[in-house]
Amino acid sequence: MFKNTLNIDAPIHESTVIGLFLAVVGGFLDAYTYIFRGGVFANAQTGNMVLMGISVSKGDYIKTGLYFIPIFAFFLGIIVTEYLKRRFSNTDFINWQHITLGIEAVLLLIIGFVPKQTADLAVNVAVSFVCSLQVNSFRKVMGEPYATTMCTGNLRSAADQLCRFLFDKKQDSLIKSTRYFLIIFSFCCGAAAGAVLTIMYKEMSVWICSGLLFVVLGVMLLDSKKQTVNEALREKV
Repeated sequence: MFKNTLNIDAPIHESTVIGLFLAVVGGFLDAYTYIFRGGVFANAQTGNMVLMGISVSKGDYIKTGLYFIPIFAFFLGIIVTEYLKRRFSNTDFINWQHITLGIEAVLLLIIGFVPKQTADLAVNVAVSFVCSLQVNSFRKVMGEPYATTMCTGNLRSAADQLCRFLFDKKQDSLIKSTRYFLIIFSFCCGAAAGAVLTIMYKEMSVWICSGLLFVVLGVMLLDSKKQTVNEALREKV
């Protein structure tokens, strides 16, 4: 378990460091698909819904379909994570968050081999699926709700916690607000890095996200192994 500055125990997947890494990935992928894969948002499906509505109003039903497909892929990813959660929640060592991270990392690794305009639609579907796995698998940071693939809710929570500190004199709310701002900052840094690196390395730039996810998976597996060993030692005592 990871202990934060408020002395609240939280599992490793809710730690601030993991949240920052995942926020960087979220921002990067949004920039990647928008710049390099046809102007589609991988994470913010609200944006795709708006663009889909605009396409309908113009009678451009081909574009309407192009925006609908990643929305559906995102929806499907939520269903997959809910299935994995029910299937692997009580297993030792390997849990459902490990599986979703592995799926994300491998899919992004494969996407890096797909040239531009060869299969942009398939890539956008895959990235939307990846983002939905992430947003539904990592929903809290230190016990507080957040998102790693979009920041509107994080911004609201940051302002809310700041107001609790300023107006209600709740000291812990300043820490929580700062944490939300760090998540938002990491997302923006990921988007900026994604914009620059995508132009430089094109389809292969997404391998950076794959590498970051493998790092996060490794950290979580090491923590899980440590917890398993500690529990085994406690049982022997």
